[in-house]
Amino acid sequence: MAGALSGIRVLDTATLFAGPLAATMLGDYGAEVVKIEHPAGDPVRSHGAQRDGVGLWWKMLGRNKKAITLYLGSPEGQEIFRRLVADADVVIENFRPGTLERWGLGYEQLREINPGLVLARVTGFGQIGPYAKRPGFGTLAEAMSGFAAISGEPDGPPMLPPFGLADGIAALTTAFAVMTALRAREQTGHGQVVDLAIIEPILTLLGPQVIAYDQLGQLQPRTGNRSTNNAPRNTYRTRDDSWVAISTSAQSIAERVMRLVGRPEFIDEPWFATGAQRAEHADELDEAVGSWIAARDRDEVVKAFEEAQAAVAPIYNAADVMADPQYAALGTIATVQDDELGPVKMQNVLFRLSETPGAITSAGAPLSAHTAEILGHYGVDEAELARLRDKGVVK
Repeated sequence: MAGALSGIRVLDTATLFAGPLAATMLGDYGAEVVKIEHPAGDPVRSHGAQRDGVGLWWKMLGRNKKAITLYLGSPEGQEIFRRLVADADVVIENFRPGTLERWGLGYEQLREINPGLVLARVTGFGQIGPYAKRPGFGTLAEAMSGFAAISGEPDGPPMLPPFGLADGIAALTTAFAVMTALRAREQTGHGQVVDLAIIEPILTLLGPQVIAYDQLGQLQPRTGNRSTNNAPRNTYRTRDDSWVAISTSAQSIAERVMRLVGRPEFIDEPWFATGAQRAEHADELDEAVGSWIAARDRDEVVKAFEEAQAAVAPIYNAADVMADPQYAALGTIATVQDDELGPVKMQNVLFRLSETPGAITSAGAPLSAHTAEILGHYGVDEAELARLRDKGVVK
C-alpha cells in the first residue's frame, strides 16, 4: 500500500539530527527521500555506537532514504543539485545562514527553477537576528530555552538531557511545518521558506513559563523529580532495587494512592484538596508512599497500583522497552532487514494510520549507495560519474 506521502520528493541535505530526523519522519509515511551527503559522509555515520564499523544511529536516522554524495561547494555539485531541485517538493537544510546563497543556491535562485519548492531551513538560531550565524546545536537550545534551568535538584546545577531532546522536538516541528507549507501550496500553487530555529519549539513545550513570568513575575525553580503542581509525584525505589514513577495530577488519583499505601488520613487534611497545596507537603507524602513501595518488589507495586486504578509506571531501560507487552501490542519496535547488519531492531513509525500506515522499508544505506542510480536518472552517465569521483564531487 502506498504511503500517505507517496509522490512527495524530499532532498535531505542536513546533517546530524533535527533536519535529517524530520526527513526520516516524512520518509516513514511514503515520501521519497534522497539523502545528499558530503563525500566524507554525514557525521552521524560515526556518531555513537558502532557494530563492525557500521554506525547504528545512522541505521535509524538514514532509514527509508536513498543515499547519495554530492559536494555542494563545487560548481559541478551545484549544477547537479539544481537538476535535482527541478522536480523536488522539499529541500531540508541546516547550513549556516548565507551558505546556500554563497553557493548560488538560495531560495530566490531555487524557486526560479521550481516555484513550488518548499525550503525548510533548520538552524540553531534561525535565519535572522544577532545570533543567526553562530554554530547552533540542540544542547544550546536546551540551555537557552529554560529547560536546563528547571531540570535537576533544587541545590544542584542545571541539568542537560543525555540525548538530543531539542533536536527531536525541532524535527517533529519541522515535519509539521513542511506539511503545513505543502498544504498551503495546494491553495496557492507556490512554495515557501520554513525558517525553524531549534531554540523555539522546545520553549513552547515548556508550558506557561513565559506567561507566568509576564503576568506574575514567577520563575519556575528546579524541583528534581517533584512538581510544584501536584504531589506525590516522584520516582521511588522498590525492594528488588528497581524504580517506579507515580503521578497524581488528578485529585481522585491522589486519594487512591493514599488509600493504597495505608495513609487515608492525609485525604482529610485541608491542604490535600489541591495539587499545589499537596506539593507543599511533598516530604510527608513522599515518605508515606516511598516507605510502602520500598517494602515491595516492582511487579507487586505495579499490580497493586493497577488494581487501585492509580497511575504508576516502572522506570524502563531499552531492554525493558523491548520486552514489554504493551509496546509489543503496539508494534513499537520494528525489525528491519539490513544488507550490512542483517536483522536490526529500531523504533517503528511514530503513529498508526488506519488506511495508509507508515513503514520502514530499509535501514540507513551505505555511503553513496544510490549515487549512480539517482544521478543517472538526471542525466549523469558513467563517464561523467567517474570524472566527478576523480574530482571529489561524489564518492
